[in-house]
Amino acid sequence: MSRNPTGSYPADDGVFTPFPSRRSVVHSTKGIVSTVSPLANEAALRILRQGGNAADAAVAAAAVLNLVDPAMTGIGGDAFSLFYDAKTKTVRALNGSGRSAQSATLEDVCRDLDISDRVYGTIPTSSGIAVTVPGGAAAWADVVEHFGSGKVSLGQVLAPAIELAEEGCPISEIASYFWVATEDELRGRPNGNEVLKPDPSAPGGYRAPRAGEFYKSPLLAETFRRLAEHGRAGFYEGPTAEAIVQVVRDLGGYLSLEDLKDHGKTGSEISQPVSLRVQASASSNDSPSGEYEVDLWEHPPNGQGIVAQIALGIIQSLQKQGKLRKFEARDHNSPDYLHAVIEALKVAFSVGTWYITDPSVEGPTPESLLAEERLDKLAETFNPAQAATLPDSGRGYKISDTIYLAVTDAEGNACSFVNSVAETFGSRIVPPGTGFVLQSRGAGFHLAPDNHPNIYAPGKRPYNTIIPAMLTNADDGSLHTVFGVMGGAMQPQGHVQIVLNMLMFGMNPQAALDAPRVCIGVSLPGKSTDPTKKVDNTVYVEEGIDEGVVKALSELGHEVRVVTGMGRALFGRGQVIRVHHDPVEGRRIYSAGSDMRGDGAAVPLI
Repeated sequence: MSRNPTGSYPADDGVFTPFPSRRSVVHSTKGIVSTVSPLANEAALRILRQGGNAADAAVAAAAVLNLVDPAMTGIGGDAFSLFYDAKTKTVRALNGSGRSAQSATLEDVCRDLDISDRVYGTIPTSSGIAVTVPGGAAAWADVVEHFGSGKVSLGQVLAPAIELAEEGCPISEIASYFWVATEDELRGRPNGNEVLKPDPSAPGGYRAPRAGEFYKSPLLAETFRRLAEHGRAGFYEGPTAEAIVQVVRDLGGYLSLEDLKDHGKTGSEISQPVSLRVQASASSNDSPSGEYEVDLWEHPPNGQGIVAQIALGIIQSLQKQGKLRKFEARDHNSPDYLHAVIEALKVAFSVGTWYITDPSVEGPTPESLLAEERLDKLAETFNPAQAATLPDSGRGYKISDTIYLAVTDAEGNACSFVNSVAETFGSRIVPPGTGFVLQSRGAGFHLAPDNHPNIYAPGKRPYNTIIPAMLTNADDGSLHTVFGVMGGAMQPQGHVQIVLNMLMFGMNPQAALDAPRVCIGVSLPGKSTDPTKKVDNTVYVEEGIDEGVVKALSELGHEVRVVTGMGRALFGRGQVIRVHHDPVEGRRIYSAGSDMRGDGAAVPLI
């Protein structure tokens, strides 16, 4: 195997794992942080030790992830959060997504992009038009303000990230892999060198940091410092806002200083998350019989969490009606089980990709979409012997890039947090002098038909893939699990599989994450893997699922493709923190897992 110039680390050769890796569940009584970066974990633990709570710590971790994993996340993207308040046993949601420019109409967009066929036309992710107002900065400030402990300031929360950005830190393997894969494009974009590593021997004097190499970003530190000192105004007004507007307009976009200022003044939207009652049939410390109920909490639209809830609701309906048997441990990832999951997800996405849009748009409520009679009706489409064919929507599936993190604290609070720039390095647009990339969420709008709820309009939030999640116990509202899976349309699919792994098959948090996954081709605007392919009926199967199962799925009519190596990024990366109580002492214990597909870990507070 070749080595990089430093000789300290193997080169980035696309090998996912040269040897199988076993991870144990991590336990703690005082709190746990689970992210894709040990550096982000330590930042969060530092805030917990200073008296901050789970929400404060989550923002500290998110800021560090902007530095060490910028292909996936950052202050130039959006952020959604769920917060569990242990005192009130309530779950609240924070929508940190931004809107399209107020000044541009659908006609403007199609004219400027020379789109004549709006049915198959999409907004290019690299266009300035794809850049919506980045909601991440406001979300960070608002999570601390609304959900935080009040014992630490925003400046204290951002301090670890500011210090790392100024002093530098080494970069992990998977983060480096995606950085390297995008370096040529970044080098050719305006200000792209700001998110690369200076190296006189590299083309143009800049390149992506390799695994184990040092990286720092004083410009990003200064961006964070302005937010820390001035709050939302430090990002949505002044030098940062001016830089965003300048570069977006230079690349054909429409954002104005007024668009950013309005978002800074309004801030994030606090709302009620959506719940679905789920039956558990696997035994646990708290329920040896295995029979209990939990509530699955998802962020409401414009997030896609209801897709996971609809799919789980369909599976429960099929079992209730006797059309699907109650699965046992030996049935995990069997043909019958995976066929049911795949078919339920197809139906759920067909509903979600029509109705999910800006919550201000009139339409059916999430609760009505999850009504029992509606789920029973959707379940009628299931054929146990034949795969359904997706309708022609003109688009296929593509992975999106996101980070998910979970934090619990000593008081019993929990924060489920997602931050994303939508694609690998988002739009690849870097505002001059800021050190971060802007997201490409505007590519998530539909351009047709005219009555589509998610059609582009001025000042509107598009369909957004990021979805934090939680489970609470139905009998008393206590916290059961904090979890999430990152990665575009894989996110609700990962939620379904992890929930079932835990509640149906009795897996611990780490095993629930490690289990091989499936991912169906999904029609999301702006994410076509093949523009010439009108519909993607592929079922992507992760290596590790038995060859006989793959064959059986094919015989049911599924177009199956086995995905190996670094292609397994398609199946996302997740974090899980489960709550149980010691059977003798009654002490609350957090038990966590961190996805082996990522660079991170679950780390306890002591």
